[in-house]
Amino acid sequence: MKLCGAEEMRALEEAAVASGTTLDALMEAAGLAVAQEVWISLGAAPERKAVVLVGPGNNGGDGLVAARHLHDFGTNVVVLLLAPRGEDDANLRLLIERDVEVRVLSDDLAPLEDALAGADVVIDAVLGTGRARPLEGLIARVMDRVDRARHEPLPPQVFAVDLPTGVDADTGHADPHALVADVTIALGCSKAGLHTLPGADYAGRVEVIDIGLPHEAVDELPVELLNARWVRERLPPRPSGANKGTFGRVLIVAGSKLYIGAARLAALGSLRSGAGLVTLACPESVQPLIAAGMSEATYLPLREHNGFVAPEAAMDVARVIDTYDVLVVGPGLGQGGRQEAFLRQLLPSLEEANARVVIDADGLNNLAKQPRWWERVRAPCVLTPHPGEHARLTRRSIEEIQSNRLASARDAAHMLGHTIVLKGAYTVIASPGGRAAVNPYASPALASAGTGDVLAGVISGLLAQGLAPFEAACCGAYVHAATAEGLRADLGDAGMLAGDLLPELPRTLRELRAFA
Repeated sequence: MKLCGAEEMRALEEAAVASGTTLDALMEAAGLAVAQEVWISLGAAPERKAVVLVGPGNNGGDGLVAARHLHDFGTNVVVLLLAPRGEDDANLRLLIERDVEVRVLSDDLAPLEDALAGADVVIDAVLGTGRARPLEGLIARVMDRVDRARHEPLPPQVFAVDLPTGVDADTGHADPHALVADVTIALGCSKAGLHTLPGADYAGRVEVIDIGLPHEAVDELPVELLNARWVRERLPPRPSGANKGTFGRVLIVAGSKLYIGAARLAALGSLRSGAGLVTLACPESVQPLIAAGMSEATYLPLREHNGFVAPEAAMDVARVIDTYDVLVVGPGLGQGGRQEAFLRQLLPSLEEANARVVIDADGLNNLAKQPRWWERVRAPCVLTPHPGEHARLTRRSIEEIQSNRLASARDAAHMLGHTIVLKGAYTVIASPGGRAAVNPYASPALASAGTGDVLAGVISGLLAQGLAPFEAACCGAYVHAATAEGLRADLGDAGMLAGDLLPELPRTLRELRAFA
């Protein structure tokens, strides 16, 4: 499913008008669809009451159309205008002709109190995708009062038209007075801000309705909300006549005496996602500790210094890199001068390497200390930072990154020239060419050490099976999070371990391949 921002939505509306549709026709289609969604929710019981909050712009116009159709369906409708509308407003005139109760709110909120009494539904058609502005004055007071009504006995359902008032379409930023919706009815295309925090917490269930925007224009939008069908269509095939060479070879440079588990989790993540052969390159003193609990991988013991990879071990990796399809660097390596030197000496091998590369965790942390390192890496890379690592890579604050995760990931992918996986709730994947995707999951069950190592392994396994970096990153992030959601249903939000994901990954992949 495609996502858009405020400017893109305006462009889509302009494209619709250019193709012969009028703005009035778009508004009519939007209002009718909103009314239908609300009517279905209300059910067929008589004497249902809907309160429609109407703002000054096109979003308010959608609300007026919805109010008219709900009235015609037999609903008791009260329309509250938060700003006067012109006498030439045809949609307002049609309501007045039907004797629908229409009142203009001012400093006195008594009409709002009367309307909320016994209301089954409140429709928020106050502010849509127009310019984000702080909520103040009457609008802020009305939003606060409706929010309180949501916590009273027999609360009304709140339906937001396109966006909950106070939520930014692009970033998901929520004003302190923003209204929490039970359902957001996205017009034509869902908005990016509904699928990132905090906006997602205000949106409730998001329903996308067709209002007549040109499908070809929507299809060209560069940002996708991942879903099971999108992933299934891109998962690599598993032919019955295959052998382990068919599914690729992965070399994982990982681990140290302090982080033994990270190497194991990454290797098993790669194997469990379908890689044909995985070799773990780790400090030689660490290798027997890992091998005792993981017989499925092969090993490349690396020269070390006191349990950490030594700089000269880069030569050991360089000698074999061309025999692998994918190289993973970083999980559990640790940070320090020797690890930085190791990566610095490994970089020349990545200038001409045929392997695709996944850089995670301490690989990112150590590379971030080396100026413009990305210019020396010509091999296509997938970088998997969490917000702190992303901040080190881009020299930006975590607050700035989190305030607009989609833009942060896309900017970094463009700057670095590699695919970015900005981990966290609603993980964002961005390609250097401008494409981006948002993972639909925000799972507290994944807030546990080691889950990122599993993700790096899963992405590498999909790369080894032939997926391009962006598709491998998207599918890997989705499979990883969907697996956690399945476990969360059994275990709850707390206590899931990274290792719990591993045996469940093949089941998630099987279910996705069977998805119809």
